[in-house]
Amino acid sequence: MELDEAGNSASPQGMERSLGLLQAISLNIANMVGIGPFITIPAFIAAMEGPQAMIAWGLAALLVLCDGLVWSELGAALPGSGGSYHFLKTVFGPMRFGRVVPFLFIWQFLISGALEMASGYIGALNYLKYAAPKWTGAWESYPGGDRWIAVGAVVLVTALLCQRIGKIGWLSVFMTAGTLLTVLLVIVAGLFHLDPSHFALPENAFRLDQRFATGLGAAMLIAIYDYLGYYNICHLGEEVRDPARTIPRAIIGSVIVIALIYWTMNLCIIGVIPWQEAMQSKNIAADFMERLFGRPWAVAFTWLILWTAMACMFSITLGYSRIPFAAARSGDFFKPFGYLHPTGGYPLISLLVLAALTSIFCFFELGDVIAAAVCVRIVVQFLGQIVALDWIRRHRPEIKLPFRMWFYPVPSLVAAAGWIFVLATAQSRVLILSLLVVLSGLAIFWLWKTRSSVAA
Repeated sequence: MELDEAGNSASPQGMERSLGLLQAISLNIANMVGIGPFITIPAFIAAMEGPQAMIAWGLAALLVLCDGLVWSELGAALPGSGGSYHFLKTVFGPMRFGRVVPFLFIWQFLISGALEMASGYIGALNYLKYAAPKWTGAWESYPGGDRWIAVGAVVLVTALLCQRIGKIGWLSVFMTAGTLLTVLLVIVAGLFHLDPSHFALPENAFRLDQRFATGLGAAMLIAIYDYLGYYNICHLGEEVRDPARTIPRAIIGSVIVIALIYWTMNLCIIGVIPWQEAMQSKNIAADFMERLFGRPWAVAFTWLILWTAMACMFSITLGYSRIPFAAARSGDFFKPFGYLHPTGGYPLISLLVLAALTSIFCFFELGDVIAAAVCVRIVVQFLGQIVALDWIRRHRPEIKLPFRMWFYPVPSLVAAAGWIFVLATAQSRVLILSLLVVLSGLAIFWLWKTRSSVAA
């Protein structure tokens, strides 16, 4: 095993194995909480038009926990930079179509990952408008308006990530502390001011018809978006100490913690602000604090939410930048993405391209960005990994599985059914976009390989 100058174990690619369990959980939690629930709760309630939408949190938690067991088993068996890319390449690489699967994943990931990050920056703008209306209003005269503020935040986060992983790991712990403080304040304040009358259900809230199924699917899609990040540590597997133990614990632990936090936080918010008002809000957490303590305290709390948003974007960008980097290093994606900064040890080109795509998507509508961020990755990534794990268990006995999911294959089947349900209830334009991403990826792969063959 290689060691760096500080004595930390290093990967074959020169990355330090300096992320322990605390840092792994911190990176996952910072990714999962972030700005997500503070920007999606109104749409979440509106999806089912009432507090009965709370059941979607539980169903989504069950789905991501089952899928998290898939990630845990793969992450423990195949720790390496790139997460899903590394899993899919290892499992399907020897097959005839093995080269196209990891490429297709990277291609869709560049789109879905950038969409997910852009949604955080867009959502944070509504809170910035609340906290600093004069400053944000000054941008309205420019083409693109205040979305340029989001682009500036993208640049700032990217700059913060241009340093060695050891420093970044502890910075993530510091940022996550602010994230947990934010949600804790909401929960504590809400629990002391709950109004039971706010939980009155609308008429026919649980009538099992097409409208209910569509609303449940839409609410689950939003809830899944808020849970995204439970697998973040898998993208950094090559930089994790004792990955066979650390990765499963980080994934399962973070899912359980965040599920409890989300359910309680939603309960507190609805208990203070009637759901009829909450689903119309543009900055629900600020409205919540203003209702309880007045505008000055709400403004101060809003700045804490913005800190949470930056922590989330920091964590996501860190993990996601390793995926195209790992693929390029293995010859499965465009070579420039494999450039590692000679002194900082971070994937410079991968970071810059993700920043550029995220900046572009910052000018799109928030609802479309959120839905597309989830649906684009379901077919190739989430469903693909379930197939990959089954293939390992059946046909690849040489791959050791230090962690095995409980009650296999039940969690895999539950996860697969959940992903298919979310796709089946999604809006048609989002499904069309997902299909176009896959088809364009196939076309780009064919052109890339044709050009590479001619050059050789």
